[in-house]
This record gives sequence, structure tokens and C-alpha cells, in this order.
Amino acid sequence: MARGPRYRVPFRRRRKGKTDYRRRLKLLFSGKPRAVIRVSTKHITSQIVKFSPKGDSTMTSASSKEIQKLGWKGSGKSLPACYLLGYLLGKRAQNEGIKEVVLDLGLLSPIPGSRAFAVLKGMIDSGLNVPHGDNIFPDDDRIRGEHIANYAKQLGEEEKGRVFSQYISRGLDPEKLPEHFKDVLNKIRGV
Repeated sequence: MARGPRYRVPFRRRRKGKTDYRRRLKLLFSGKPRAVIRVSTKHITSQIVKFSPKGDSTMTSASSKEIQKLGWKGSGKSLPACYLLGYLLGKRAQNEGIKEVVLDLGLLSPIPGSRAFAVLKGMIDSGLNVPHGDNIFPDDDRIRGEHIANYAKQLGEEEKGRVFSQYISRGLDPEKLPEHFKDVLNKIRGV
């Protein structure tokens, strides 16, 4: 460990690899609220956060658990669930009077077509203004879950029961995921 009068200990969150303070400072200089997206092993959480010198304050939030309460029977971390989460967050933000935000991915890698950008597409489709680049969103058929339905059609009954056991235990046939996606999206639009 370095020692001496000029050595400065980094912030704790920087030492643990939880915060990139240079990127955070650039986002704060925009003066707009941040749309923060965090991915766990089973769920996705997204919040709209406003900076304050005393500490950040959450203006509104949504998680994939709330989408399951609205009737979503699929995985909480799939691409369709991420889109629905972003759409729900965008609707709530507009109800709070928020019109424009900046995307804060934190330490997530900005991979085009990823779950984070599916959340972003949902926020934009709900009417929220978020600056973004071109060609970063997943395809529309992937957002609707058609890739999952096609994969389920290719599997045999025994393999499908093993791979999609959680879908089946919740009462959802994985081949009917695009129709289920449309139903839940319509419920969110009505909220």
C-alpha cells in the first residue's frame, strides 16, 4: 500500500468498485434527473433519481416484481420484462411531471441490444425524453419475446418442461409469450 504525505485514500465505493465517480460527475453536470438501471440475478430495478448535496433522492421507481403483480408470468429478467419495466417507469415519471432524464447505467457495460437498452426503449416509447444513440435497441421481435417462443417450439415436450419449468409452473405456455406480452402491456397502458 502506498504511503506518504501525498497519498490520498480513494472513496470507499470506488475502492470496492461500486461507483465510477468521473462518469457520475458528468451525469450530474447535465442538471437532469438520472434514470438508474440495476440488474440482479433474478430481477431488474429502475429508478429516477435527482441529485441533492445532502444525498440523492428517488423521485419514482419500478421493479420487475411490480410487473409480476400486474400479471406478468415470464422471467423477471428477460428482455420483454425489461421493456415492460421501462414502460411502467416512464408512465410513472410522466405522472410525476418528469419529461426528460439521462440514462445512468452505473458499472453495466453498454452493449447494444442488452436488457438495459430494452428498459430505455420502454421509457422512450412511454413518452419520456432520453438522449440516446442510434442502433442500440433490441429488435422489436425480441422485445415481444418471439425469440423465446421460437426456441420453445424447437424443443421437445420433455426438454421444454425442464427448460421452461418456471414459466409452466406460473401457468404460462412459453410458446404464447408474445400474446401474454401484449396483454400485460395493455394493462400497463391502462394504469
